[in-house]
Amino acid sequence: MTRLTVPALTSVLLSLGAAASAQGTDCGEVSITEMNWTSAAVVTNVATFIMEQGYGCEVSVVPSDTVPAVTSLSENGEPDIVTEMWLNGAGEAYDRLKAEGRIRELAPVLDPGGIEGWWIPAYLAEAHPELTTIEGVLANPDLVGGRFHNCPEGWGCRVLNDNLLPAFGVADAGIEVFDHGSGETLATSMASAYESEEPWFGYYWAPTAPMGRYDMVSVDLGAYDDAAFQAAKNQDSQDVGRSSFPASTVLTVVTADFAESHPTIVEFLSNMTFQTDTMNEVVAWMDENAASGEEGAVYFLTTHRDVWSDWLDDGARERLAQILD
Repeated sequence: MTRLTVPALTSVLLSLGAAASAQGTDCGEVSITEMNWTSAAVVTNVATFIMEQGYGCEVSVVPSDTVPAVTSLSENGEPDIVTEMWLNGAGEAYDRLKAEGRIRELAPVLDPGGIEGWWIPAYLAEAHPELTTIEGVLANPDLVGGRFHNCPEGWGCRVLNDNLLPAFGVADAGIEVFDHGSGETLATSMASAYESEEPWFGYYWAPTAPMGRYDMVSVDLGAYDDAAFQAAKNQDSQDVGRSSFPASTVLTVVTADFAESHPTIVEFLSNMTFQTDTMNEVVAWMDENAASGEEGAVYFLTTHRDVWSDWLDDGARERLAQILD
């Protein structure tokens, strides 16, 4: 991929920041969340830059997380924009806001969404194509190293895996289920195996830096069964059936009042969709370069202009072209 150094990105950011004062504030004040994970920082900083430089907004960024954001929407009717709202973690309060018509869901901000699953390295799949299905893995435990790399205790995916692994008979097939103590050791196990071209079989999700850095292949777990998957989320469930992992819906959400008062911005946000693979690439670059969310946003803006230019109206596109050319 095209690579820019962090100092070069910082220089770009400084020049863009100097230009911001000339844009005016035609759209007024806008508040937007920045969730506390890397991909959300990219989304927020990209949206902020485009709203400021392309539409003349005065944007305030509110650090948040899923539950605090929903609580703030419920109690205060703000912030105006919530980025990367993962519906699988939004909860009942979010459902009430939607039912009451107080929020409006826009387009998915990640396409096809948040991806979970059980994975093997691409080089392993190329050498042994049979391992791309769970039946092939179970029939050849030695080829995947005889181990499944599981999530740490306390993670939602740990509950899912602890229910789905017995459903597929993973341990019965002679594959040890190794419970990692932290997300860092889970990621490190993948990195170590990949860099040595050794077997690896385990759970991971996207968008994340490891999934952008390493070419991984999702093991086909068969059909999605909603009843089985919902049961697998409950740690007290018994005799859970088999199911694959569905893509998690991840949306941009705005308040109903903001949607009515800022139709031009809502149109832009409705067009703002990142391919999950592209976001993997961006967050991997950030990890490799110890880059901030702002720098990750500039990396995306300078390397994927063909993507974001289609999100904008003609006026915003022309104003941004004057800055970035």
